[in-house]
Amino acid sequence: MTATIHSRNSQLDKPKHRRVTCATLAAGCWIAAALFVGVANSVLASSPVAAVVIEVIAIVAMAAAYMRIAAPEATLDHALFVGTTWVLLAIATEILMTAHSGRQWFALLGTPANGGLRCVLLITWLIAPAVFVRSHE
Repeated sequence: MTATIHSRNSQLDKPKHRRVTCATLAAGCWIAAALFVGVANSVLASSPVAAVVIEVIAIVAMAAAYMRIAAPEATLDHALFVGTTWVLLAIATEILMTAHSGRQWFALLGTPANGGLRCVLLITWLIAPAVFVRSHE
């Protein structure tokens, strides 16, 4: 009887452990993507279009890494949840950086002056993980 209870408990712990691992890897991939985007934004500040192209590539690459490593069997719902979380993290980071520095900071989503490029970045943060969904359920 003890063996049965133990095996049930270990089976129940696995999904919880898996969720924590996915959340940690999603946050880590977002941090890496945010660093790449921030660096590209500062290095290529004179060319906003080139900066957005590099930033989109960085976001898509990190989304591909996340989906391949952490969630290879993820559904579209999971990928869109991760993308939404990434957008919210980008918005929160821009708000915090603006509040901390005392000046406007738009490195992750782009400046409002370039509305089209800002929309491209916003949509990329949102749907990049969903592009790599393999499960069609």
